[in-house]
Amino acid sequence: MKILMVLTSHDELGNTGKKTGFWLEEFAAPYYAFTDAGAEVVLASPAGGQPPLDPKSDLPDFQTELTHRFKADPAAQAVLANTVKLDTVDQADFDTVFYPGGHGPLWDLAESETSIRLIESFERAGKPIGFVCHAPGVLRHVKAADGAPLVQGRRVTGFTNSEEAAVELTDVVPFLIEDEFQQLGAAYEKGPDWAPFLVTDGKLITGQNPASSEAVAKALIEQLR
Repeated sequence: MKILMVLTSHDELGNTGKKTGFWLEEFAAPYYAFTDAGAEVVLASPAGGQPPLDPKSDLPDFQTELTHRFKADPAAQAVLANTVKLDTVDQADFDTVFYPGGHGPLWDLAESETSIRLIESFERAGKPIGFVCHAPGVLRHVKAADGAPLVQGRRVTGFTNSEEAAVELTDVVPFLIEDEFQQLGAAYEKGPDWAPFLVTDGKLITGQNPASSEAVAKALIEQLR
């Protein structure tokens, strides 16, 4: 089992002057779900090297057993610090791909032709693909084989408008995932704010928020088994 994890390289939170990046729990929980299942995990990002951590995700309120495990794991920290460049990876080398969220992906991965083509190649190959929280937003320009939006007519979830409002970034993010999916013709679903919620539509697995990240990873593993 060989799994690709794709992280953002974007660290500017719009025009706020604040920093963003990937969300720690959304990396740590899936990373250990994958490695504990015996998978080989490769990390990639557009720029390569150390991806930017959303500083908010490092605050005490947002720590979990698995983020603490990561902070005590020099080997995992070294892997994260040395992501390969996204344009060097090949879908054929992996069984599945997983995108952690954080706000960063809304700016870089959502608009990255490299990422879009990569996701399309996984989908065409019939391999499961997983996205959590803000990462489902990277699907906005991804097309199905017939040229229609990949999410059109598909059951999906992602960070909700009400969750975005709660973190006071509705007017900062480049687009709202819930609105975007509905405009693309997706069958968007959501659970209660901040509670674990995931949707599986064939081999497309999406999770709503940070609390959903481990469940998405485990659903990917189940599909691979």
